[in-house]
Amino acid sequence: MKSPQLGGAGAFRMGLSTARCGDQGFTLLEVLVALGISAIIMTALYSAFFLSRKAVDAVDDSLLRLQESRALLDIIKREMESALYESVKPYTLFKLEDRDYYGKQASRVSFTSFSPLIPGLAKIGYSVEEGDGKLVLKKSIGSAFAKTGEPKSIELMEDVESFTVEARYGDKWVKTWDSAESNSMPEEIRVSVKVYTKKGETPFMVYDVARPRYGKPL
Repeated sequence: MKSPQLGGAGAFRMGLSTARCGDQGFTLLEVLVALGISAIIMTALYSAFFLSRKAVDAVDDSLLRLQESRALLDIIKREMESALYESVKPYTLFKLEDRDYYGKQASRVSFTSFSPLIPGLAKIGYSVEEGDGKLVLKKSIGSAFAKTGEPKSIELMEDVESFTVEARYGDKWVKTWDSAESNSMPEEIRVSVKVYTKKGETPFMVYDVARPRYGKPL
């Protein structure tokens, strides 16, 4: 019995059907190659996202520390510009001491000034102390007329690299001053603070200059 013979049109249709069946599938090698390329692309995208996120977080931390430092210096500047010292009033003072912790500048300053936190005249102090291996900037405040009791102390900023207060004496900046001895207030007071954004990174420093105004024309 002879097999049926296909005509030209039938042979063409069978070839077309076979070609379509072959176009619908992928070999194992092609699938593996595609998966490898996808894995490389996903890894690259994840790394780029992780690095960009890390950079954004670092910038946010730096800006936050910078804003915190600037706000702190603005408060100190306002208080020092309202500082009061009169030799006939023994409860008034301005005393600046030069100190350091293992080579890191840690000035200590005490002065009497007008503050919205204390009725009347306040005695304000700024100092640096060590805690848990880090330097912490602290502030003390109380009434200038109080003869007993310690003024309240609060922590202002942690992980301080240095805190420097200088008074202008002529054309020089000095790190010690005692109004009880000089019988005067400094013309200008420069305050600077150096802080880290993250451990291991280079610290940045911000500073400002206060000019005491009490008893001077506006």
